[in-house]
Amino acid sequence: MRRTILGMLAAGLAMALGVMPARAQPVLHAVGLERQYADVMRQIGGPYVRVIAIETNPDTDPHEFELSPAIAQAFSGADVIVANGLGYDAWADRFLAGSHATVISAQAVLKLPDSTKNPHLWYDPATMPAVARAVAAAFAARDPAHAAVYHANERAFEASLVPWAQALAAVKTRYAGTKVAVTEPVANGLLRAAGLSIVTPFSLQAAIMNGTDPAPQDVTAQQALLAPGEARILVYNEQVTDALTQSFLALARTDGVPVLGVYELMPATATSYQGWMQSETAALARALAAGGH
Repeated sequence: MRRTILGMLAAGLAMALGVMPARAQPVLHAVGLERQYADVMRQIGGPYVRVIAIETNPDTDPHEFELSPAIAQAFSGADVIVANGLGYDAWADRFLAGSHATVISAQAVLKLPDSTKNPHLWYDPATMPAVARAVAAAFAARDPAHAAVYHANERAFEASLVPWAQALAAVKTRYAGTKVAVTEPVANGLLRAAGLSIVTPFSLQAAIMNGTDPAPQDVTAQQALLAPGEARILVYNEQVTDALTQSFLALARTDGVPVLGVYELMPATATSYQGWMQSETAALARALAAGGH
């Protein structure tokens, strides 16, 4: 008790004199090309890493993002950079080629070939644990003094993904094999992890994703899927919609097919990547339940 009192007195005296314990200062500078990767980097780095996210606006088309002098400045002095790969953030390729930073590509971490059709890797539950391990290793290599912290944070991050895995398993148990239609392949990784059957032709998904004209037969096939009794729900990209997407949404609503919007970039309202994925999965479960009415 005496030691406790003395400790309290010492702390009070330090505050009175304006002497406070030193806070941890960032040692590393890191950049995530997309907000969801930057968020994971923040969780791994803690107070020892200053993280900047480049693509952060969920109301813009990530496929049309371009490198600017201001963005190039944000890369200056970066120690670790995380990119998605698969051409999704190709706007940064020329900068990354000359960077002295440790560059981590989700595509490379997952050993995916360039021919991989769907670049939206973060919706696949296998992606972020692998990226997080690579990030922790890169931080530890650049800052060995805090290696134990980075690896501990990485383990805590993986543990925090368990509720998402449980939510996906619950959806799979109830709805495995259920047919769903989509406009783009944004959330396909999540839908497949939930055991759902994506019935929209991928050629249509790719056309809408890339802003090209789809084949008329694909449009007809999608329209048929939105008839009552066919696809249980329609999943669309809230971030980018065009006239064709709007026509599918209107048809789905007319036919009583629930629609579920998803984002490519982690929205500002999400407090963490794992929280975002849990929210998306909960919304999916609600849409599927409504589709049974």
